[in-house]
Amino acid sequence: MGMASLFIILTLVSYHVSISHAIYYNAPKPISIYNKAPRAMNAIDACRRKTTNWAYNRRALADCTVGFGKGAIGGKNGKTYVVTNPTDDPINPKPGTLRYGVIQTQPLWIIFAKDMVIKLKNELMVNSYKTIDGRGVKVEIAYGPCITIQHVSHVIIHGISIHDCKPGKSGLVRNSPTHLGHRQGSDGDAIVIFDSSYVWVDHCFLARATDGLIDIIHASTLITISNNFFSQHDKVMLLGHNDNNMEDKIMKVTIVYNHFGEGLVQRMPRVRLGYAHVANNKYDEWHMYAVGGSANPTILSEGNYYTASKIASIREVTKRENNKNGWKNWKWRSSKDVFLGGAFFIPSGYGSCAPGYSRAQSFPVAHGSQVPALTANAGPLRCTKYKAC
Repeated sequence: MGMASLFIILTLVSYHVSISHAIYYNAPKPISIYNKAPRAMNAIDACRRKTTNWAYNRRALADCTVGFGKGAIGGKNGKTYVVTNPTDDPINPKPGTLRYGVIQTQPLWIIFAKDMVIKLKNELMVNSYKTIDGRGVKVEIAYGPCITIQHVSHVIIHGISIHDCKPGKSGLVRNSPTHLGHRQGSDGDAIVIFDSSYVWVDHCFLARATDGLIDIIHASTLITISNNFFSQHDKVMLLGHNDNNMEDKIMKVTIVYNHFGEGLVQRMPRVRLGYAHVANNKYDEWHMYAVGGSANPTILSEGNYYTASKIASIREVTKRENNKNGWKNWKWRSSKDVFLGGAFFIPSGYGSCAPGYSRAQSFPVAHGSQVPALTANAGPLRCTKYKAC
């Protein structure tokens, strides 16, 4: 082999290594590397699209959850309930309204007859074994109190927009046909999950709430938050009520295929005590931090796509709160992540922090370079009858 040929081969090898290194360490690179990523479909959407007649087989969706929320069946085994009336009465809800459907004791798959904006008069208390399925229409819960999932299990929320949420008032709110309770007033979260399990929130749009967009607190566990589009908010997602709430040690949450868009400040998520698998999410920016926590939580950041703000002082992905007791032992890991614009993740701890999924819960986590394609359809889907959705 001549010296000229050897020089060309070594140059090509060197270029290939530098490009691979750039994905991890933010070396200079042409943006076309990411634009040319193959158009992939994530595991949830690939499962969902197997049913071309989705409008006549909506319940097939319940089989498509991945992660810790796998097994959340919602109203799969119940009747279909159609929301025809966007009005709301927290004390005596009328048949045909959303509240009337979600408080029933039997399993229900709840769909909507038409586009509607529902302005709730107080927090919406969702009972067990319910699916709220907005596919095929445009459904918004907005401009009033929003959704409370408390002391229940098996709830699916899919394909709706929840935004501009306000605090609920102290007063009577019905949570079942036979029980009317006095509520102290909700904080103004878009969705609060309180002492509940097997909850799946998928393909929703969440923005602008008085408090958080999603709070998962008080021993809630076995939850998947997926394919959602978050935008224009400060405190995005809280996992764990406070540092002294030891019951939150049981918490296991999967946060996957979400798009964290513009105007977000912090808590994507913020974790206390429990476990969070943060996988294949797209982060457009943050104004304080992206992933944070306190009280020794375990966090696995795997295959995410982090783009930092242009402000040098806020390029760190991670933030440890109340860390006087040795955060260096907390298990926080980064694997297969992509860091752009100077973003960086500070790992800590020793030993494995793998999620320990069952075979049914497990799913393939792609390299972060694939995330723009995997999250391209985040938020509510535009579904048309007789076409795959």
